[in-house]
Amino acid sequence: MTMAWIGVAPPLAAGFVARQEAGLALRDALVPGATVALAADRPGDWPGGWPTDRAGDRRGDRRGSDARGWRDSSGKTQLAVSFARSLLQDGAVELVLWVTAADHASVLSGYAEAAAALGLQLAGDAETVSGRLLGWLRETARPWLVVLDDLTGALDERLWPAGPAGRVLVTTADQAVLAALAERRAGAIPVGQYSRREALTYLIGRLAADLDQRQGAIDLVGDLDRDPLALAQASAVIATSELTCHDYREHFTRRKEQAASASMGGAGTDGAGELAPGAITWALSMDHADLLAPRTAQSLLVLAALLDGNGIPVTVFETLAAREYCAFPGAGAAPTPVQALQAVRDGLAALGQAGLVSADEALSPPLLRMSWPVLAAVRAAMPDGMRKGAAVAAADAVLQAWPADDAPESLSRALRSCAEHLRQSAGDLLWEGGCHPLLLRAGRSLDAARLTGPAVAWWAELATASGRVLGPDHQETSGISERLAAAYLAAGQPMQAISLLRDVLRERAGALGPDHPGTVDATRDLGLALVRAGWYSEATTVLTEAASGRDRTQGSESTAALSAREDLAAAHRAAGQFAEAITLYRRVLADRERVQGSRHADTTAVRQKLAEAYLADGQLKAAISQYERVVADRDRVLGTGHLDTIAARGALGAAYHAAGKMAAAVRLAEQTRAAYTGTLGADHPDTLTACLNLAHAYAAVGRRTDAVRLLTETVERCELSLPVSDPLTVAARTSLTNINGPS
Repeated sequence: MTMAWIGVAPPLAAGFVARQEAGLALRDALVPGATVALAADRPGDWPGGWPTDRAGDRRGDRRGSDARGWRDSSGKTQLAVSFARSLLQDGAVELVLWVTAADHASVLSGYAEAAAALGLQLAGDAETVSGRLLGWLRETARPWLVVLDDLTGALDERLWPAGPAGRVLVTTADQAVLAALAERRAGAIPVGQYSRREALTYLIGRLAADLDQRQGAIDLVGDLDRDPLALAQASAVIATSELTCHDYREHFTRRKEQAASASMGGAGTDGAGELAPGAITWALSMDHADLLAPRTAQSLLVLAALLDGNGIPVTVFETLAAREYCAFPGAGAAPTPVQALQAVRDGLAALGQAGLVSADEALSPPLLRMSWPVLAAVRAAMPDGMRKGAAVAAADAVLQAWPADDAPESLSRALRSCAEHLRQSAGDLLWEGGCHPLLLRAGRSLDAARLTGPAVAWWAELATASGRVLGPDHQETSGISERLAAAYLAAGQPMQAISLLRDVLRERAGALGPDHPGTVDATRDLGLALVRAGWYSEATTVLTEAASGRDRTQGSESTAALSAREDLAAAHRAAGQFAEAITLYRRVLADRERVQGSRHADTTAVRQKLAEAYLADGQLKAAISQYERVVADRDRVLGTGHLDTIAARGALGAAYHAAGKMAAAVRLAEQTRAAYTGTLGADHPDTLTACLNLAHAYAAVGRRTDAVRLLTETVERCELSLPVSDPLTVAARTSLTNINGPS
């Protein structure tokens, strides 16, 4: 039995104590086929009277710093990690998929990562790939567990995992999620304070190095109301100082009296006006961190509070921007790079020693985590002047830490989430002087990851903000609108893209003139969108103008002009106007051969498009002639084992099949299947498609036994690696039924 853990979960904290009552309840409730939530509150409140008066908003400060908000950090995630590990170790599940579910993009990218790890078909956008994963989960017999950690907002119904072999575990502090789970008849287990025994066990375990520090432990547990977060912060401070529990109690009591006098029942208090323990311990932890790393620790905490507490790559803090902001702020002489980097590392270590952050050192790069109550408290205490400087510094740091190639995806996912939280927390502070480059970088990363829905939402937010702050006619607003239009196209929403692109074209033509390259680019983009929408008549008119503009501005034999004519040919072909398409493709092919050479990749690509147009028009002899040349050229330039060569050979085989040249069709289909198997493996979708094509060729020449054998094997492999509802699986099943007849 192969076991796998996919996704990044936080490590178990130092001194982790199993929550016996909640753990037993979870084991009883989370049976195969069930969904269970871990949520922070009192057991009697679920489901009829779960409180909904949480201060703060997840979309802004995310969670308030009231007493209930401080109890959000009650150990839900730690319990989920422990439980998931035990299920996997005991063999109760074979697969654990851990997804940080704080936003829609994180869920989709987590699902896409799992699909890749499981060898599922990855063609299409992240929504499509996620659908394949969820289909596989519904149908597989392998026992699995999906953990949706820190789920925020109502999850799209299409993204809920389900299946008789699976379990779904949710951790959340979002009331909308809890209400939705109640409607789904999901179980819920509130995770609140430690029991007295658990709290004392935890505190004693954390103070094992110096037994004298345990003096007053029992009384401190009572003062902190057995609150997990408060105990974690208090024990961290005691363990890294000379304080005893008794000494800490004195500091705690004194600070509590001061805070109570200042707040008079405001933020940080419970319903009776009593200050929550965490509202005091975090302030004591901040004092301790400032003693360990004066000024630097506080600056780093401010930066972290504007980002994603679920995971901030440590490299963000080690970039030049972070060092300039955090290292010795206000000092006269600038530090050297080595001094600055060391100051950052000392500051992060101080925050960890004070219990304000934790670092997952097993990851590369390490991730820094920060509890949401602390994050909200820091944001609430942040003066406007400090927020502005911190927001820009954080944006610069995240941007500088972002790899140019978006690899690895796990790092880009964390940076995207940081950018999203920073955008929400900073608001218009990132628009002073124009759109901060980080916002554009995050959008491009969403595009590259094929997170089409989140990309549309991101670019739409930027377009709205840019129009409001910079003005609708500003150059950056126009550029963002183009990005939004491209996102709409990628998401299969061409109508929305067309409206935006018409506006962009009108603005460009008015400001730059009809022959400016930017105007011609906008004309081409509009034409391609019209093709996607099926408006072929207008598309060919617009693309004809784009091709003429390229000819006028860049020359008729420029590569840009040749590409524009290819776009026009493709529009004619999409409209079923094969004669016009063939004429244009032949002209472009001749021009590319003359300008770029007969074996250039662009020349071979347009030759293949010409072959496809011939085949669509029924000119089989001409199509085969061009396909043969494509295969020969790709053999010479790329080699016989290159995927483009294999695909071209398969296309030639299909043309032979259409022309009734079955001996050649079977031979090429066999070669294609063997090549894909050797290159991609027997279960890859391209290999399975080649198997299906070969089976059809066998059936066409009367080799029924071979066709049935191959189709049976293909159906079995499809069912193992793809959902039953996948089009390839359906096609293989249908073909087998057609040959065998109904059972």
